[in-house]
Amino acid sequence: MSEAAGGPADISLTIGGDAGQGVESSGAGFSLALARAGYQVFSISDYQSRIRGGHNFYQIRAANYPIYAHSDPPHLLVALTEESVEVHAARLAEQGGVIYDASLAGVERLVEEAGALPFPAPLAEIAERHGNRVMANTAALGLAAAIIGLDLAPVVGVIEQRFGEKSKELARKNAQVAEDAYAFGLERYAGIFRYKLPPPPAAKPHILISGNEAFSLGAAAGGCRFIAAYPMTPATSILEWMTYRAKELGIVTKHAEDEIAAVCMAIGASFAGARAMTATSGGGFDLMVEALGLAGIVELPLVVVEVQRGGPSTGLPTRTEQSDLLSVIHASHGEYPKIVLAPGTAVEYFECGWRAFNLADKYQTPVIVVADQFLAGSPRTVPADALRYESVQIDRAKTIPPASLPRDSVASGLLAHPNGSNGGTGNGAIHEAGHYLRHAFTEDGISPRGLPGDPRTIHALTSDEHDPEGHITENKEIRVQMHGKRMRKLELARAEMRPPSLIGEPDADLTLITWGSTVGPAREALALIAEHGLRANLLHFCDIWPFPAEKVMPLLAGVRRSIAVEQNYTAQFCRLLRMETGYKVDHAVLKWDGRPFSPQEIAASVLEEVGARA
Repeated sequence: MSEAAGGPADISLTIGGDAGQGVESSGAGFSLALARAGYQVFSISDYQSRIRGGHNFYQIRAANYPIYAHSDPPHLLVALTEESVEVHAARLAEQGGVIYDASLAGVERLVEEAGALPFPAPLAEIAERHGNRVMANTAALGLAAAIIGLDLAPVVGVIEQRFGEKSKELARKNAQVAEDAYAFGLERYAGIFRYKLPPPPAAKPHILISGNEAFSLGAAAGGCRFIAAYPMTPATSILEWMTYRAKELGIVTKHAEDEIAAVCMAIGASFAGARAMTATSGGGFDLMVEALGLAGIVELPLVVVEVQRGGPSTGLPTRTEQSDLLSVIHASHGEYPKIVLAPGTAVEYFECGWRAFNLADKYQTPVIVVADQFLAGSPRTVPADALRYESVQIDRAKTIPPASLPRDSVASGLLAHPNGSNGGTGNGAIHEAGHYLRHAFTEDGISPRGLPGDPRTIHALTSDEHDPEGHITENKEIRVQMHGKRMRKLELARAEMRPPSLIGEPDADLTLITWGSTVGPAREALALIAEHGLRANLLHFCDIWPFPAEKVMPLLAGVRRSIAVEQNYTAQFCRLLRMETGYKVDHAVLKWDGRPFSPQEIAASVLEEVGARA
């Protein structure tokens, strides 16, 4: 909310309507216009799992200072249907306003009952004047820009870009609709609406990006060359992003017939030497679990993105939740090493895009990146230099390019020695000299990985237990050695896991504990909590498994009082933290209705808990 011209600005608006009315495209376009005007933007979409019908809304927050989440209550509602007014008008800030078509009967009464300001306008008439009433949502956005004080130029720029790809004439007509509605808003309502955006300050370049887009950028920069997936909300946009740019980036994309086929294709591509991945949500991940065990026992790198939604079963297909954490960590029959990363911001998600492939190659095991609908599908502005391509590193670790294998393979230590040892890489060869040992016993548990196509690294893979050369065995001594070799990688990886980030004063009275996407709203809640005289900080976890307990314990030692913030019913991260460190979180703020936390919700729950236990 604007305090004064040039002062801090923070305004939120909601666009509501039926599925099929262009709610999401309108919201995304207006978000982009705000970002191009120089504002910090954070947007969320709330949509039902149907193509037409049912109430959808898109909430946009704009500010002239860094923001990390959406914010409640909204100040302005753009209502494309009467139902939108019924759902949202009562939630508006004091003296908030509602934009609606003047032809909607009974809406003004609903607006006044909610204590909001009515902003009726002939939106459909303006649209029809230039060709088609379908453009009424464009008129509504032009009117909204006038009311909040947003210059129309970036709005028209977005219209020309988006519609111009289809038809220049269509773009021209939509621009005219926006201009007419903007003029109407300036004349009728701009002077009576108290919430305004002041001119944005000079700032470094920013980009507007969703979490899934950020991950896809990081993965492409990190050398991803293959993705197979069966579309499953909210992970689908990763496959779509890569498919749209497949030729440009040299990425093979495959729309598989189901999730089992998708993960098996990715494993096959990994065997061939490509950096390969799949992306899914909880239900699809469940189907992939047996194949993950295959990747674990044959020691192939694999990246899996699991974008959580409400469960169980089909659950809430288009909503957000954090209820798959323990399922992902323990996704197994039997034991095998796996790595789990849970980014909470677009920047972390970008980094996980390339880090996951490096970790998968280094430890020759599945790496699972756990996100959720809130992170994946919420566009937000980030500094352009935050997604730093110069920071991207590609490390294939012990992967052996065929051309690099020495002719004297015995001397290299990769093949068996005639005397029965294998060049000092472990506990001795099983087969006769000259055979490449794909699963050679090594001190660190990681065996040099040859790729198909080189006759000197020919080897077999099997899902059964096997000897160092890759042949099936039930020998108990070999089983003990081989299983121990694989699991040693887990301890090696543990040392590489990053500690949690501490945000705020180290000696705070209260510490919020988050993992994944709750970090943004919780970070903003710190300031709201401070307004009540309570000093709070934040401990945010991204690298989840293997759990870096030795790095976490010193940080927990300085915590005076802890409250975890999670979007699940059973406080899953609290359970993991206690299992790995013995630390018991004092209290958990939990939410499982499918909608993301707002900073205000977190602050209110924390203050209530602190007051109740003071």
